Amino acid sequence: MGKKKQKEKIVLPPDLPPEIPDDEVEVSDEDLQFVNENRGYASLFSTLDTQSITKHVTRVADAKDDALEKLYEKRLRKNALKKEKEETGIQVDRVDVLPIKSLDGQLHYRTATKAESQNGPSEEETGEDVNDRKSLVKLTKAEKRAKLKKLRKEGKKQGKEVPKAEVEQTPQATVLAEVKEDLTTEEVFESKKCKLAELGNALLTDPESNIKFLKDMLQISKDNDPTIVKLGLLSLLAVFKDIVPGYRIRLPTEKELEMKVSKTVRKMRYYESTLLSAYKAYLQRLMYLEKKPLFQLVAVRCICTLLDIHPHFNFRENLLDATVRNISSTNEAIRKLCCSTVKSLFTNEGKHGGEATVEAVRLIADLVKANNCQLHPDSVEVFLSLSFDEDLGKTEKKDEDQKFKNKKNKKRKNMEASNQLPDNDRKRSKHEMISKTKEEVEAEYKAASFAPDVMERRQMQSETLSAVFETYFRILKHTMHFIATRPEVNTGASSAAVESHPLFAPCLKGLGKFSHLIDLDFMGDLMNHLKVLASDGSNSGNSSEKCPKFLTVTERLQCCIVAFKVMRNNLDALNVDLQDFFVHLYRLILEYRPGRDQGEVLAEALKIMLCEDKQHDMQKTAAFIKRLATLSLCFGSAESMAALVTVRHLLQKNVKCRNLLENDTGGGSVSGTIPKYQPYSTDPNLSGALASVLWELNLLSKHYHPSISTMASGISSMSVAQNQVILSKTSPTQALMEMSLDQELTFPQHGGTIKLNNKKRRTNGPATSPSIVSASVTSSSFNEDELYEKLGSHFTLLRDIRENERLRKELDKTTLSLQLYEQYKKQKQRSKPKKKAIA
Repeated sequence: MGKKKQKEKIVLPPDLPPEIPDDEVEVSDEDLQFVNENRGYASLFSTLDTQSITKHVTRVADAKDDALEKLYEKRLRKNALKKEKEETGIQVDRVDVLPIKSLDGQLHYRTATKAESQNGPSEEETGEDVNDRKSLVKLTKAEKRAKLKKLRKEGKKQGKEVPKAEVEQTPQATVLAEVKEDLTTEEVFESKKCKLAELGNALLTDPESNIKFLKDMLQISKDNDPTIVKLGLLSLLAVFKDIVPGYRIRLPTEKELEMKVSKTVRKMRYYESTLLSAYKAYLQRLMYLEKKPLFQLVAVRCICTLLDIHPHFNFRENLLDATVRNISSTNEAIRKLCCSTVKSLFTNEGKHGGEATVEAVRLIADLVKANNCQLHPDSVEVFLSLSFDEDLGKTEKKDEDQKFKNKKNKKRKNMEASNQLPDNDRKRSKHEMISKTKEEVEAEYKAASFAPDVMERRQMQSETLSAVFETYFRILKHTMHFIATRPEVNTGASSAAVESHPLFAPCLKGLGKFSHLIDLDFMGDLMNHLKVLASDGSNSGNSSEKCPKFLTVTERLQCCIVAFKVMRNNLDALNVDLQDFFVHLYRLILEYRPGRDQGEVLAEALKIMLCEDKQHDMQKTAAFIKRLATLSLCFGSAESMAALVTVRHLLQKNVKCRNLLENDTGGGSVSGTIPKYQPYSTDPNLSGALASVLWELNLLSKHYHPSISTMASGISSMSVAQNQVILSKTSPTQALMEMSLDQELTFPQHGGTIKLNNKKRRTNGPATSPSIVSASVTSSSFNEDELYEKLGSHFTLLRDIRENERLRKELDKTTLSLQLYEQYKKQKQRSKPKKKAIA
């Protein structure tokens, strides 16, 4: 039995080598050349017996043909299944995916579909196209090689792209990458901050040996992070503030560099050149960043700080140019910073000897000219910080007199010494040597001193003054030209027109401050311009409110103030009639509005033009008294007190005007040529105020404010009590300041004493008088009911006055219409007989 089983056992043939299609066989040119050269060695292959080989492979001893065929068929089926799996799908690992059990009990594993290779047929190709492509002529060897190379390159690209796609698909990897980037940025930021701190501390501790660190700090300030850039700029600012020397650095020339010097001199030259080059690079960086909105504030702050602390150092012109360029910036912080820096330059001239002042004033004058006077008012208000030394000429004369005296004394001593024989030649030579050394020491001290010469200072002051007044006169000329060529517009456009001369108000303030320094040759033209501007380009007799006003009441009042200041400072040299300015003031008091215009300017005008003026015409004085008393009913407490102080001052100075306090309304001989009062007159001499009565004082005595009521009752009685005498010495400006809202007395809620603010102020007068409020009411009990009663009666009177005005207007209209009707009747009656005669 065992032998039979051994005989029946089938021995399988060895596996055939894989079949390679002819298309994929690569035969190189070297192989062909080798075969052609060695054909004799190929005779072995030609003599092989292929039939015997096939018999030996396909036939086995004592084997049946059916069993052998079944084995080959089974092997072919397995190979076909493998090919189908490779073409259709990839079998998933059995560990990862659970199998599916069929009804027969067999286990089946899931497979994932596999995409077709790039060499396979596309979706657009049909089966006929594929068959046609297979039936094409075979490719040549060169084409096969090129095709294989392309396939290999595409395979490499696919191998690189697959892992990238896998990385992008995993969210954890992206999150980890972002966290790593954040950590690295924070670490880099902290490291740069620490680096800046280390470099800055090293430079501050020993700048001479660590001066090269400035380049490293400049490099860090050029970072992409804006925070690091700002920190770098501020760190460099702190370093330069400390290490910049107190003198101007002059680099050595080529000849000086060729000379042999000591180590200390060489080290000092290296330090100064490195510092100057780093300072220049820092300024260039600031000028570049100053144009960017993100770094503009930091850059301007650094520029202004360097200019304020070191105005004597190199590149001052660049710093001044950048500061003046931003002096009218739309950014309020930048504008205030630049204005404060320029004011500091004007007030602290000891740092730069006055040279920076002249340069800054010239740059501002050029800026005003370039922008046609369309700048922010702060750009010209900085001129008010200028100060001019008027005693420079006097000191120079004193020095010349002293030198002349010294020369005389020296000549006299020489004459006396020549008359007397010298006792000893040694003593004489010694005395001459001492005198020479003294002169040399004085000359060296004068040369080394930082204070400029008197002549240089006078020249700088004259240049500064010329630039300042050139700017002021240009602004006045621009305003005059605008008023002269103003278009015919309605009153609603007046607010827009005011914005066309923003520098006019600070120009008037500057002219008022420096009026004593104006050249006499320009006085006549200046006064004529001020007259035109005070009248707003219109005639003095034209009081029509329909005409648009291009200057505010405050600006026109300032024109009057400047004219009086110029007149008083040059009283000996000028002979100008100021009557027109009184006419303008009389009209402007009627146009004044408390909430719109500035009360300080009105009080100053009343003080300078009415209180401080020595002589007044009786008609003019009465007109001002009547108008101020009338408008005190409409003003606030501060303006009313300033007006009443002016009224009292005028009544005390002009005794004849006290007839206004009497009840006689006839006027008589005192009324003058005008028997009736005209309240809307534009000329005070033609108002006829002497024919009226100050009935306003009776209403003001019932004012809700105790100080105003006390003042009005005192004026009406013209008492000589002590408090009234003190009040008469108070100026309108002091009255306005005492009664202003921020210093007004505060009333307690449940009665008690009134809190007062009695701050001492310096004035041009002899001594500051007590405040008006303290003079009228020092400590008094307060009752709310009385206040309510006074307020009620006050506003009731105002309502009645308005109602009376309305009724009077209606009465005037009705009377006018009746008069017209009567005239019409008369004309009609006259025309009737003519018609009959014609008939």
